[in-house]
Amino acid sequence: MTPIRAIFLALALLSVPVPGTASTEQKEQHMVQHQAKGTFDVKMAPQADNTADVGRMTLDKTFHGDLEASSIGQMIAVRTPTEGSAGYVAMERVTGTLAGKKGSFALQHFGTMNRGAQHLRIEIVPDSGTEELTGISGTLDIIIEKGAHFYVLDYALPE
Repeated sequence: MTPIRAIFLALALLSVPVPGTASTEQKEQHMVQHQAKGTFDVKMAPQADNTADVGRMTLDKTFHGDLEASSIGQMIAVRTPTEGSAGYVAMERVTGTLAGKKGSFALQHFGTMNRGAQHLRIEIVPDSGTEELTGISGTLDIIIEKGAHFYVLDYALPE
């Protein structure tokens, strides 16, 4: 079994419902679309177990604006010998208040740079929302201008 297949098998086993718990059946819910904007500060710290080709960093963010929150996460990145080519993946848990609703959710990052051309996709992990953010879905865009970090969060919440 390949390592990737083993990871997906482990994830599938973790999602099996435990007897006596709530049903995993999803009820049809009306989702309302929203957009949140603001700034964020980020601190990244390299971890000691970095190898020559693969680096690991911790993420520590503070969000301001429509999302008043903090997050912690981990990033794994690879640089290539070709200038401007690299890739990274990251997971982070965001906790705070979004448009007045309290809770948390997880973000999954997938980024590549191909000789300077950037592609970044950040999605809210399905079913990761808690408290008043239960059921949240959506995507986050990061904009960096003159060293400042901005976010645009397009999201939906059940009505």
